Parts: sequence; C-alpha cells; structure tokens
Amino acid sequence: MPKNPYYSGPRSNHFDGTYFFNPDGAAPLGFRHLLKWRFGDKTNQPWPEHAESPYKNAKPDAKLAEDTLRLTMVGHASFFIQMGGLNILTDPVWSERTSPFSFMGPKRRNKPGIDFDDLPQIDIVLITHNHYDHMDLATLKRLHEAHAPLLVTPLGNDTIIHNKIPDMNIKTGDWDDVIEFEETKFHFEPCHHWSARGTRDRRMALWAAFVIEHAETKIYHIGDTGFHDGINYRAASEKHGAFDLAILPIGAYEPRWFMKDQHQNPFEAAKGFKLCNAKRAAGHHFGTFNLTNESIEQPVKHLKEALELEDIDNDLFRPMRPGEVWDIL
Repeated sequence: MPKNPYYSGPRSNHFDGTYFFNPDGAAPLGFRHLLKWRFGDKTNQPWPEHAESPYKNAKPDAKLAEDTLRLTMVGHASFFIQMGGLNILTDPVWSERTSPFSFMGPKRRNKPGIDFDDLPQIDIVLITHNHYDHMDLATLKRLHEAHAPLLVTPLGNDTIIHNKIPDMNIKTGDWDDVIEFEETKFHFEPCHHWSARGTRDRRMALWAAFVIEHAETKIYHIGDTGFHDGINYRAASEKHGAFDLAILPIGAYEPRWFMKDQHQNPFEAAKGFKLCNAKRAAGHHFGTFNLTNESIEQPVKHLKEALELEDIDNDLFRPMRPGEVWDIL
C-alpha cells in the first residue's frame, strides 16, 4: 500500500490508514470513466466567455455586531460570512483559473464579488477540501500576507498548505471535531466527496462540511457533496437541530452517471435543504468556473423547478451571484 504524504493517524470508520473514504458510500470513478466522460460523452453545453454578475462588487463593512449574520457571495464556493463579530471566508479563490497551471484549466467567467483589496480584516478561513476550485494556494498566500487569519481545514490539508505557506496558522480536525475561536465554534461534519491534487494522492486528505455556531445562530456550510440518500443531511439536523442558514452546492452535476456520487444536483439540494431543517439556503458552486457538462444557467433553472416541486419559497433558497449580499439576521 502506498504511503500517505499528507496524514498519518489511527484508523477510523472513514480512514483505513492510508485512504479516507465515505462510510457506506461510493468512491470516485476511475481514470477509464474520466476518459469516457471527456471523450465519449456528447452532452457538454457551451458557456459564454464572460458572464458578469448583475450585482456590483460589494464593499463590506469592517465589522458587524455579534448578533448579525450577513452573507456576501464572492464566486463559486467562496463566501464572505460576517457572524458573531467575526469575518470568515470559505474556500477563497481570487485566481483566474482553478488548476495546477496558470495557463490552462477552468477559467473564471466573472470577477470576484469583492475586490481583494476591499476585504476587511479576515479572522477565519475555512477550507472544505483540497480540489483546486476550493483550495487555491495563491489566494491563501495573499490572505496570509495581508491578514494572517486562522485557517481551519480537515486532516491532511495542512501539509499541502504548509508546503507553500510554511508559517500559516492552521488548525485541522476530523469529522465530529470542534475548534473554537473566541465565542464561535466550528464543527467538522461529514459530507460525501473525495480529494486530490494530482493523480497519485486521491483520498489522502480529508474533506468535510462545517457547522458554524455562535450563541443561538447556526450555519451549515457544505463545499461539495453527493446527496448520498440524504444521510449526512439527516445526521446534521439530528445533531445540531435547526439551522438559520444552509450553504449548499447546486452546480457541477452533469452528466449524472459520472457526477452523481460526488456532486448533488439542484433537485437533491432542495431535498437536502428540507432534511437538514434549515430556514434559508444559499446556492453556490455554479456560474463561475465551467467544470462539468451543464450550461451556465442550468443550475438556476433546475433549482427553480426543484423549489416548486418541494413547495419551497424562492426567497428562502437563493442561487447567489458574485457581489450579492444577503442580510440573514
């Protein structure tokens, strides 16, 4: 068995000593299936070269009151959360491409919803997993130099980041762990996904969702997940009760034969919203980087259909665009 370059620790119900895995779940399909998708599937829909947001770039306040919850969309899976008096970024990407290369790979189709220089002091950065559209080392380096935040991420990802940014302040956790910062708790929760930075490190660093808890306010944030029969949604609700906000992926889901185990579609996201007992939801993971086969607006169209099927008010589940600001509390 190969050596894990990122993490060494005890076996668990989701770690076999080398690889992390989804309990009673599915591993990502292999290279043969990837080739079939890339070269044999003819359902790919074209994207425009540019798709600017209808919202102007936001200029956030430096600090908000502790009982305030404000969400600002940066793009893709990157959000700026102001909660509990803290400034929090999720999976921040300000780079032009989500790729190991600066000259090729998925290219940004709209600018970040906040100019980097307009960011107030960042307290916490959450990294859900190590895929390039969620862990952007160039952006993390800029954040470290400008803000020196605490970075919170699942097991093994600290090794990857420290190879690029040796002195970044990082705390890691396993599923069910909790990290406290001032009076806010960050709970590591399971989601159905995987990890890789290259072809030889699949599932060698952990992936996770987060529950952010301050006083009576709770956010359920998922960077990427397959629906997995709603198992993780039910578990989150049973463990944490109701959520004021769920931040749920709704894009990068076609073709279903290849993506269904790792990326939920909008219909599954709507079901997950109800299962996790959230009052509101923000949809993300669409419209910025062309990763899969659906058209740029298909996630929004399908989410609208899904909300109608599930009898959910459109105002309660918003597919958020770069620069959009939502005052939750």
